[in-house]
Amino acid sequence: MAQRDHLTRSSADAHADEIFSKAVTSLDANDLLYQLDASRNYDLSPNLERITVPVVWINSGDDFINPPELGIAEKEVGRMPRARFVLIHASLNTHGHGTHTWAALW
Repeated sequence: MAQRDHLTRSSADAHADEIFSKAVTSLDANDLLYQLDASRNYDLSPNLERITVPVVWINSGDDFINPPELGIAEKEVGRMPRARFVLIHASLNTHGHGTHTWAALW
């Protein structure tokens, strides 16, 4: 979406500057470091069978952090007794890794 809306480098740079300036006003550097460090080695996969609550695992075809072409979700979702996986195919409406937060798409 950002790529579609900001066709020139200067427009993209201005958009990035706007997002960054808004983000840093509420950013706590220590909290961000904690979040990044906590996610670095986090691996729930050894305990997936223990998850018995209903789970909907949503990913998008243009997710660059959890790329669907790796097939991880399709392989692992079956280990959770009440889970289902939904892949939202990449389109002009998807937002990469953030697509799962756009409920209108799923």
